[in-house]
Amino acid sequence: MGAQWKAKGREAAASAKGKLFTKLTKEIMIAARNGADPDMNPRLRLAIVQAKKASMTRETLERAIKKGSGQLDGGVSYEKVVYEGFAPHQVPVIVECLTDNVNRTISNIRGLFRKGQLGASGSVSWDFEHVGMIEATPTNKDADVEMAAIEAGAQDFEANEDGSATFITDITDLDIVQKALPDQGFTVESAKIGYRPKNPVSLSGEALDEVEAFLAAIDDDDDVHEVYVGLAAE
Repeated sequence: MGAQWKAKGREAAASAKGKLFTKLTKEIMIAARNGADPDMNPRLRLAIVQAKKASMTRETLERAIKKGSGQLDGGVSYEKVVYEGFAPHQVPVIVECLTDNVNRTISNIRGLFRKGQLGASGSVSWDFEHVGMIEATPTNKDADVEMAAIEAGAQDFEANEDGSATFITDITDLDIVQKALPDQGFTVESAKIGYRPKNPVSLSGEALDEVEAFLAAIDDDDDVHEVYVGLAAE
C-alpha cells in the first residue's frame, strides 16, 4: 500500500475536487506562515506546485497565501495535530489533521477510531520513519530510477506499478532532491514530509477489506490532511 494510504472508490468528481482544494488551501496557509515568498519558502513552493496541478485558480491561490501570511484580516488559523493508533487487526496508523477547532477534531477522530484503537503520542510513530517523499514520473523510457536516486541524493526509492517512482530522502534534503530530479529524467508530481512504515502488516481478503473501510472513513473527514498506514496488501 506504500507509506501513504490512498482510498479506493472516491466520491463523485466534484465532491472529491472540493475536498482536495480544501486540503491544498489549508496546506498553503500553514506554509505561508513562514513567509509569502515561495523562492524563500520551500514548503510553500511545493504547496503552490500541487495547487497549480490541481487547477486551483490564481485568485484562490493568492488569497490563501495572503491569509496564511497575515496580509488579510479575518483569516482562519489552522493548527496541525497528529494522532496515532491502530486500525483493525493491529495495523498501525498515523493521522495528520489541519484544523481550526482541535476539540471538534479530536471528538471526530475518537469516533472514527471506535473500530480500532486510538493511542497516545509515540504509540506507533516509533514503527515509522519520518522522511521526505517525492513522487515522480520518468520523462523518457531511458530514465533510470536507481541512478536518478543516487545522483539526486535520495536515500532510497520505490518503483511503482504505473511506472512512477517514490524517492525517499532525509527531511532536510527534500527540497534539494526534488530540484535535482528533473536533470535525471524525472518530473516531480508531489513532494512532502511524511511517514514510511518500517514493518508493514500483511493482510488479504476480508481483513484487508475491513481495514480499508476503516481508513476510508478517516480519510473522508474534512479535518484529515494525510493518513499513513503500516499495511502491505497481499
